[in-house]
Amino acid sequence: MMKTILCLALASTLATAGFAQKSNAWIKGGLNLANVSTTSDGRIDEANMLPSFHVGLMGDIPIGGVVALQPGLLFTGKGSKTQTGNPGDNYYFKATSNPLYVEVPLNLIIKLPMAKETNFFFGAGPYAAIGVAGKNKSEGEVVGVDFSGKENIKFSDDDPTTLNNQEGAGLGRMRRFDFGLNGTVGLQLNSVLFSVNYGHGLTKINSVAKNDDDKNKHRVFSFSLGFRL
Repeated sequence: MMKTILCLALASTLATAGFAQKSNAWIKGGLNLANVSTTSDGRIDEANMLPSFHVGLMGDIPIGGVVALQPGLLFTGKGSKTQTGNPGDNYYFKATSNPLYVEVPLNLIIKLPMAKETNFFFGAGPYAAIGVAGKNKSEGEVVGVDFSGKENIKFSDDDPTTLNNQEGAGLGRMRRFDFGLNGTVGLQLNSVLFSVNYGHGLTKINSVAKNDDDKNKHRVFSFSLGFRL
């Protein structure tokens, strides 16, 4: 698994260096509104949305005409929260799960010129991500007695090349690798970039093979501000 991680990181670094030489590299970051699906058809509960963040590099590689590729290398937060009651109630409980990933998106985009060095763009593509850190937190109150807890998220030791096996699976462990699809739309103003991205996870979050877990997949809206390097 470690070799897979290193190879993926090396490939991403080389790709980033390649587009940086053409002055088409951007640094970007912003707000994530993360959630997970709660039904088998992919629906989410808006009350479970968890604010997080993303930061990293993005490329803008012209292919021809108005078509371009946008590869990236991001450090990004996902997850969700649940809450019953409110602080000060006789019974209040809140739990958050905020896994952190190194993510490699690759979007094919269409650029529509609006003015000199100003483009509106939209597109889509796949992403692959590796879970590297994160926290599970809980807090609450029962009849005036407060409690809280925090622990590191544990990931499975999955090898993505063994499709029928989930190495290191277990209760309370997240699947380390996440794969999915992106949709993106944005505005490029000379050396400043504004964009909105939606990440639709296709891989179940929990590592154990239970039907109830198959409905839990990442869903992330991202709002980004970027600057040309």
